[in-house]
Amino acid sequence: MSRPRIVIVGAGFAGYRTARVLSRLTRNRAEITLLNPTDYFLYLPLLPQVAAGVLEPRRVTVSLAGTLPRARLVLGEADGIDLDARTVHYTDPEGDSGTLAYDRLVLAAGSVNKLLPIPGVAEHAHGFRGLPEALYLRDHVTRQVELAAASDDPKSCASRCTFVVVGAGYTGTEVAAHGQLFTDALVRNQPLREGMRPRWLLLDIAPRVLPELDERLSRTADSVLRGRGVDVRTETSVKEATPAGVLLSDGDFIDTRTLVWCVGVRPDPLAEALGLPMERGRLLVDPHLQVPSRPEVFACGDAAAVPDLEKPGQYTPMTAQHAWRQGKVAARNIAASLGIGDRRAYRHRDMGFTVDLGGVKAAANPLGVPLSGPLAGAVTRGYHLAAMPGNRIRVAADWLLDAVLPRQAVQLGLVRSWSVPLDTASPELARVAGAPAREKTREESWPAGGGPDKPGPARPVPPGSDSLAEGEA
Repeated sequence: MSRPRIVIVGAGFAGYRTARVLSRLTRNRAEITLLNPTDYFLYLPLLPQVAAGVLEPRRVTVSLAGTLPRARLVLGEADGIDLDARTVHYTDPEGDSGTLAYDRLVLAAGSVNKLLPIPGVAEHAHGFRGLPEALYLRDHVTRQVELAAASDDPKSCASRCTFVVVGAGYTGTEVAAHGQLFTDALVRNQPLREGMRPRWLLLDIAPRVLPELDERLSRTADSVLRGRGVDVRTETSVKEATPAGVLLSDGDFIDTRTLVWCVGVRPDPLAEALGLPMERGRLLVDPHLQVPSRPEVFACGDAAAVPDLEKPGQYTPMTAQHAWRQGKVAARNIAASLGIGDRRAYRHRDMGFTVDLGGVKAAANPLGVPLSGPLAGAVTRGYHLAAMPGNRIRVAADWLLDAVLPRQAVQLGLVRSWSVPLDTASPELARVAGAPAREKTREESWPAGGGPDKPGPARPVPPGSDSLAEGEA
């Protein structure tokens, strides 16, 4: 008798956990196929440390083949699902097409950068959802400091050393916190003009940073950021982005070459074409993570609108913690549908939150106990080591080295600005040379001999060139 075929779309927190638990539960009694654009699981919470040079990129990636020996990995992006034929159509990294048949389907495609209808943002900002964006940001920030240190123009120096982060949630707060420490370290080796230091701005339309968390965590993070010199502006957002800088909602214009977009995420658009009930772009499922009209289809993580049984009438938020836990429940319920064990509803209990603020600082409230300072930093790093499904020793070693050795301030030049556009359905992949819709560079938008205050006509970006336009984290 043939084994049931289970296809899991996406290897983020939800998809990876589903594959891992399901492999253990079924023990080769099912054919598990994992469809993902990359061959690794990305531990997203540590990505700001990659951008700041604390961790090497491979430290935050976990090999799918190495940790899921009972699952078959298929590299590709799902671009169509036929629910009646029970097939998933995909395109592999070389452009070839393929089809996967399933008896059970798990949609765990995750999320992409959230876009807002603000002029210039799509052209001049970058997101922070994937490894290519983190690598680009690290190179870009390093390059701006190096160019600023060599500049004789005070205005150009100030513009290059001003970094704007939009969105004071988890990602934006951590990027700004780590970014200020990173640039301060860079200028110790390459001093700027007298009296000048790197400037980071953190903007959010909410009345406080980390608006989704307890106010005590918010106050701790705000205090640490301001103490380092980060310009925190609440109830403020971007009205327009230009090659020369950003116009804020309060009328202030900030000269900058770096705009990091961290305003949140939106569900991957894959599920929208299925014609199934949706909730703000997320696929509606029951508490068992099944699509009511299609019991063979499960969804979890950011792609799914899962009823919050602790808060009737609401849905669980799009966080890594929920995705990780939902992956385990989805695996158990799929196994139960195959006659292995019993199914259960997804129910969660808040165990607290941690926010890494760089150095020895953090904000945390494990089990509801508010912590700050070095103790919170130790708890935060301990949590990440415990939560990571691999690379723990390597991550701990990088942390130790960062504590005793200076960071290597070099540009690798592996990711160009046009390779990581903000408006993309695949932030985990960098565009390759020859891809369409490349962004123009800031310098190419200036006339000969001009500068950021003299915008000129745009020209196409030649292969191998890079943009000085900054992206957001």
